[in-house]
Amino acid sequence: MCGGRGTRLDAPVEKPLVDICGRPMLDRVAAALRDSSVESVRAVTSPHTPNTRDRAADLGLDPIEAPGDGYVSDLGFALDRVSRPVVTVVADLPLVAPEHVDAVVSAADGGAATACVPVELKRALGASVDDALVFDHEGTAVCPTGLGVVGPADAEAGTPTDTDTDTHPTMYLSTDSRLALNVNRPTDIALAEDRCE
Repeated sequence: MCGGRGTRLDAPVEKPLVDICGRPMLDRVAAALRDSSVESVRAVTSPHTPNTRDRAADLGLDPIEAPGDGYVSDLGFALDRVSRPVVTVVADLPLVAPEHVDAVVSAADGGAATACVPVELKRALGASVDDALVFDHEGTAVCPTGLGVVGPADAEAGTPTDTDTDTHPTMYLSTDSRLALNVNRPTDIALAEDRCE
């Protein structure tokens, strides 16, 4: 998913093209997906990210041009154009690794899964937290990482809101700091660069 405006980051380039340790975030996420068990990789762009669309094409990602009406709307648009189950990952998760992708796919077990991290971990790292996405999971405040699997019967890939696993994704809870670093604000860039491998 790489079609958002990225206004909080206030970068001189489109958000997915921001360099982390010398490579655009889009390139890093695409490499992690390609080195994982997923069969094909596509990029969901929008009119807000024309340079990202061009970069995705250069990487052989076969872009899906969504309307640019917001994450949930654009995700729904893209899901209507691919077969499921499908792995979804946001472009601002530059330290995602193939093992993260494979672990979430395994947790989904043919259904849906959402990777989350404890909010306490994000705050301990100094990473930005979107309070609107925080929810309680078994007494722990958690938030989604932007990595998940949308299963065949899922209407949308949202944040799990209760424990009904028939209608909501399985929760994959991780304490890996690489999954806790979404690059949403300028301070997140330095945090991610400190942890590049």
